[in-house]
Amino acid sequence: FYDWYCDLPPASPMTWGEQTDVPESADWYNSGFLMLWGSNVPQTRTPDAHFYTEARYKGAKSVVVSPDYSEAAKFSDMWLHPKQGTDAALAMAMGHVILREFHLDRQAEYFEDYYRQYTDMPMLVRLVEKDGNLVPERQLRASDFKGNLSEKNNPEWKTVAVDMKTGKPVVPQGSIGFRWGEQGKWNLKGQDKKGNDLNLEMSLILDDRHDEVANVAFPYFGNREHDHFEGTDHDSVLVRSVPAKRVKLADGEALVATVFDLFIANYGLDRGLGGANSAKSYDENLPYTPAWAEKITGVPKDQIITVAREFALNAEKTNGRSMVILGAGLNHWYHMDMNYRGIMNLLIMCGCVGQSGGGWSHYVGQE
Repeated sequence: FYDWYCDLPPASPMTWGEQTDVPESADWYNSGFLMLWGSNVPQTRTPDAHFYTEARYKGAKSVVVSPDYSEAAKFSDMWLHPKQGTDAALAMAMGHVILREFHLDRQAEYFEDYYRQYTDMPMLVRLVEKDGNLVPERQLRASDFKGNLSEKNNPEWKTVAVDMKTGKPVVPQGSIGFRWGEQGKWNLKGQDKKGNDLNLEMSLILDDRHDEVANVAFPYFGNREHDHFEGTDHDSVLVRSVPAKRVKLADGEALVATVFDLFIANYGLDRGLGGANSAKSYDENLPYTPAWAEKITGVPKDQIITVAREFALNAEKTNGRSMVILGAGLNHWYHMDMNYRGIMNLLIMCGCVGQSGGGWSHYVGQE
């Protein structure tokens, strides 16, 4: 059903390792911001559509993303109509805005807490050389260190972060290595296995946290010629600046960066570290700015900025009650996983996944 009928989105097991676990339709009513993206609820989920319309009576905002003026579009406060198949570009530009305004220019407290507790954003990633550039390789593990950082049970499956207080590598409880062999240590917590509190470093951007600024290469596929999509003239490899730290391992030394810092760099956000491929303004023609997305999707950049900002602002005020309802309109593309993962990133940025009235809801017909 994942890759044959395209009923279920492959991005779900790719991202979370689970088989598309989404909320019931009644949870739409609990949302403060509903974005219908490639899903025509009044037509494909007619018996449940009242939860969508009733949520608007209590003040929920509605945005519909659909190339055509669908039945759902008439219920929306704003209708975005991107060129078919360019949804990933639209999602990346929205992510660019959310990261800039809610994670860099200021840090939304709820989002920061969510990142530390439920995501791998603080985890360290090895940077290795490939074809003359540094590239992200894999997450650092306890087994990479001498003595396995005192982890005896599954150290090769326990990821590593930096403790803000000590500046040293630590193993936070809850990564996959804790799931077997140690009873009661399944949940992600800001603690080590002994119960000591940890405050994980999200970014190494501060001068006393990084040893150097690494030039890290990221692939870019938006420059390929295509009969149906508008490409750009950017290079196939985009080199961007990332704060990096050197750590001693059992077999030598490694250069590492946090997932968060790599995430920010991939979205092309300038942080004062230099480099030609990072944008200071939404108007710059660089991947993945709103101006860049406007050229590809046809959606005006001001609309992209407005929707991203309001989606995140609602999530901040309601502790994650912003929801995206997705459907087969997005999933019937060869690159459907990119469409979905771009949207999933928005929900993770805003602390929506796992919250009542928030997160992502994939539906096809009566599924």
